Amino acid sequence: MNLRVLGIGDVVGKPGRKALAEYLPGFIKEHGVHLVVANIENAAGGFGPDLKTMEELLTLPIHVFTAGSHVWDKKEFSNALDLYPMVLRPANYPPGNPGRGHIVWPLPDGRKVAVVQLEGRVFMDMLDCPFRALDSLLAELPPEVPLLVDFHGEATSEKQAFGHYADGRAAAVWGTHTHVPTADARVLPGGTAFITDVGMTGAYDSVIGFDKEVIVGRFLRQAPVRFEVARAPGHLAAALIDIDFPAKRATAIRHVLVPPL
Repeated sequence: MNLRVLGIGDVVGKPGRKALAEYLPGFIKEHGVHLVVANIENAAGGFGPDLKTMEELLTLPIHVFTAGSHVWDKKEFSNALDLYPMVLRPANYPPGNPGRGHIVWPLPDGRKVAVVQLEGRVFMDMLDCPFRALDSLLAELPPEVPLLVDFHGEATSEKQAFGHYADGRAAAVWGTHTHVPTADARVLPGGTAFITDVGMTGAYDSVIGFDKEVIVGRFLRQAPVRFEVARAPGHLAAALIDIDFPAKRATAIRHVLVPPL
């Protein structure tokens, strides 16, 4: 029996949230999606989720939420992470931080799927090694459960290296954080569906989701400015992944952008 997963890229501000509400329910129905995982680290004004935004997102047909380096931006939310077991922060943050980095999610038919978030270290914070963190997690998880990984990183080389490291052990690895979708969706030789970055769910008439005039002005003048989320219409960006559940191997992956640019 196959499992169809939708891995949604970084939701950026109100345009991203509106795109989820407008396009996600119909997409799930049309394509028979069983599990939805969405990255929400930029969901509230472009910098972290907050409690109000989280309650809004919980009304949508999303099962597991991932975050990333911006999960700590709103203290009211990061301090409440333990109240939201369906929200993951990177598993390779050192012990003692609130929240969790993985979950085993039960499907309505009785099957279970493991979802993990890990954060890269190149041009990011110097966290515990995400490669070795994967090894530790695999040793803890039930062996019969397929593993899905949101790898949150800046460097394409690190994301691709991690994909190859996880090949044959994770059913899928998709990259988040850089907000720009890549054209390399494929199933790796060992059966792991991979894409370097699924891109953002947000306004593409922008600079990575933020007002283009503000960002261009910063590059021109090199002076600090306050980032503002773009007000253009939003798009839903994600990876649609088919998994052979008993084999824990992917059979297909394709990038989706709704509506197309």
